[in-house]
Amino acid sequence: MKVLVIGGDGYCGWATALYLSNRGYEVAILDSLVRRHWDNELGVATLTPIASIQQRLQRWKDLTGKTIDLFIGDINNYEFLKAALNKFEPTSIIHFGEQRSAPFSMIDREHAVLTQVNNVVGTLNLLYAMKEDFPDCHLVKLGTMGEYGTPNIDIEEGYITIEHNGRKDTLPYPKQPGSMYHLSKVHDSHNIHFACKMWGLRATDLNQGIVYGVLTEETGMDEMLINRLDYDGVFGTALNRFCIQAAVGHPLTVYGKGGQTRGFLDIRDTVRCIEIAIANPAEAGEFRVFNQFTELFSIGDLAGMVKKAGNAIGLNVDINNLENPRIEKEEHYFNAKNTKLLDLGLQPHYLSDSLLDSLLNFAVKYQSRIDGKEILPKVTWHR
Repeated sequence: MKVLVIGGDGYCGWATALYLSNRGYEVAILDSLVRRHWDNELGVATLTPIASIQQRLQRWKDLTGKTIDLFIGDINNYEFLKAALNKFEPTSIIHFGEQRSAPFSMIDREHAVLTQVNNVVGTLNLLYAMKEDFPDCHLVKLGTMGEYGTPNIDIEEGYITIEHNGRKDTLPYPKQPGSMYHLSKVHDSHNIHFACKMWGLRATDLNQGIVYGVLTEETGMDEMLINRLDYDGVFGTALNRFCIQAAVGHPLTVYGKGGQTRGFLDIRDTVRCIEIAIANPAEAGEFRVFNQFTELFSIGDLAGMVKKAGNAIGLNVDINNLENPRIEKEEHYFNAKNTKLLDLGLQPHYLSDSLLDSLLNFAVKYQSRIDGKEILPKVTWHR
C-alpha cells in the first residue's frame, strides 16, 4: 500500500509517516513547511529541538534503511498537487495539511482568511485531483471534535437519526464550531461529503480530540526524529501549557471556571487510528466519520492531574484561574460516542499511565528552551 501523508512535517503527520513506514507501507510526505514559517512569524518555537525535514528523513533512512519520499509544495497549487500525486500514485491519502490552531485563526481578519483559504481550498483541490486521476484512492482526513461544539445532547459519530413530524431520517450531526479554524473544518466535512455523494469517492473523516505526547516507538529512536511539543498561546494545547508551567514553577493557567470538557488521545493512538482507517477503507461513495479520542477530561481535571504528577516528582505546582480569552461555555454537558475505532481494534493508552513519560519529563528535560513570555494567552475572541 502506498500512503501519501500531506502535512507530514507536522506533529501528527510526522509521527504517522514514521509509524507507517516502520510497518512496511510505502510512504511519501507532502508538505509546504509553512508550519515552521508560522513559528518564525509569531516568534515562538517548539519545546523540543526539531531538525530540518531533510535531516529527519535522512536519519530515518540511516537508522532503518527505509526511504520516505518528499514533495515540498503547497496543495493550494493545483498543478503541483496533481504532479505529486501522479508521480507517487498513492492508494491512500492521509490529509493533515491544514492550519490547525483556533487562536491563530482568531488573531485578526488576515489570519481568519488565511486559515479558511488554506484549509478549504487545499482540501477542494485534493478532492478534484482524486476525482480526475485517483477515484479509487481512500482519503483519510483529519477533522476535529470541535466541529460539534458542546450540544446539550449526546454527540454521535458523524450522523444522527431524527424523527420529526412523523418522519424519520439519518442526517449529518449538527455542527456548532467555536472558531474560524473549526468553521474551516466544518466546510471541509461538507465538501468531502458532497464529493463522495456526487463522484463516488471514498473518505474517512477522523474527528480527532486533543492529542498529547511526544514519543512513539519511532520518534523515540533518535533525538533527530523527535516530535514537536508546542506550548505557546497560539499553537500550544492546555495540557502542554500546564506541563511547561509546572516545570518552571509558573501557576497553571486555567481559563475561566475550567469546566470545559474535551476528548483527548495519546499520539500513539493517533497513528494507530490512521492505520486502522486505511486498513479498513470506506466504500466507494461513502463518507464515513469516526470520533477519534479515548478519554474525556475537563480543563480543571487536567490541571489537577498535572499538579498531582508534578508534586510527585518534586515540583511545586499551583493552579490559577484566568479570565477566559475565548467565548465558550465553561460548564456544559459533554458526552461523545467513540466506539467505531475501538470496535476495529484500537487498544487505547491512557493519560494517567503516561503523563510523566509523555509530557512532564520532557518539559523538565528541555526547560532551558522554555520562553516564559509565551505561556500566557495573547489572542482573545472578545471584541
